[in-house]
Amino acid sequence: MLAGVLHAPGDLRVEEVADPTPSEGQVLIEVTYNGLCGTDATEYSKGPMMVPLNARHQGSGHLGPTILGHEFIGQVVAAGAGAETWMGKRVACGAGVSCGTCAWCRRGRTNLCESYYTLGLSTHGGLAERVCAPTSTLAEIPSDVRDVDAALAQPLAVGLHAVSRSGVQPGDTVVIMGAGAIGSFILAGLRGHEGEVAVVDIDAHRLAAAEELGATHTIQLTADMSTGDIAAQVGKPVDLVVESAGAPGSAALALELVARGGRVLLVGLAKEPQTLALASVVLREVDIVTTVAHVCSTDLPRALELLRRTALSDLIGVKEVTLAAVEAEGLRPLVAGTAGGKILVKPSHG
Repeated sequence: MLAGVLHAPGDLRVEEVADPTPSEGQVLIEVTYNGLCGTDATEYSKGPMMVPLNARHQGSGHLGPTILGHEFIGQVVAAGAGAETWMGKRVACGAGVSCGTCAWCRRGRTNLCESYYTLGLSTHGGLAERVCAPTSTLAEIPSDVRDVDAALAQPLAVGLHAVSRSGVQPGDTVVIMGAGAIGSFILAGLRGHEGEVAVVDIDAHRLAAAEELGATHTIQLTADMSTGDIAAQVGKPVDLVVESAGAPGSAALALELVARGGRVLLVGLAKEPQTLALASVVLREVDIVTTVAHVCSTDLPRALELLRRTALSDLIGVKEVTLAAVEAEGLRPLVAGTAGGKILVKPSHG
């Protein structure tokens, strides 16, 4: 089969590889779509950061060239022992593999599993014509959800998990800092929220998309804009700030912006250490919460249910590319910041 294999930074090859065979508890999926995200672009351009090209991953045991792709859907075409009931089903994969037995798994926090690994980042994933996945990572796609929407289930599940972690309450005033991919999916998860949701970003096009997704108002950030300037545009105390950009200074700005007794949810992964002035945070009794990935068994079905009610692909916009063009029309535009909307790769047509 054809697959997009990362060999080194800047070296992704669409090449023939052996078809995988499902083992016990796994299925073989004929991939319909594989979504690309900023993590894929970072691994391609600056990695390896998570992909185990040079050191064996402790959870997956994988080492060496890796098929990317952790946002994929498709049809089950073969099943290992114990997975036969999944045959023929159209499925979305959450990609996060957990052991099911450690202390975190027993508490339902499978995203924190002590041996957690991710298909497409820690071992081979869905940027291929076919991929094997454990049934614990799957959810059946409802018949009335289009493939193009179902392909957004995994990143939307991440957004829904973040919303759950945020503790947002009806009527809260929310500010989302960063209208990129994860910020957009968090915003989608807040649709119907009984309160104002303002989105802050430097990019006017992203802010326009945020309005389509339900932001009550948007704020275009400039280099000379202070926290007070942002607060003035919001117009009322901010109960929750979601920091989804991970940019230098963003966490500090979020902590300054939130009102006393409020909460800051840190989502973006900062690439460098940041200095934070915490005395004011303590004196205002501000809660700091973090979020990572999602819980397949709960967040993925919730995402698919939301996608039944909302044609999210129409709101954020998608671009379909072939596997042969994944580098030129997918990864490079993501690296350059010129990609508009969500890029979906169709491996079986590449």
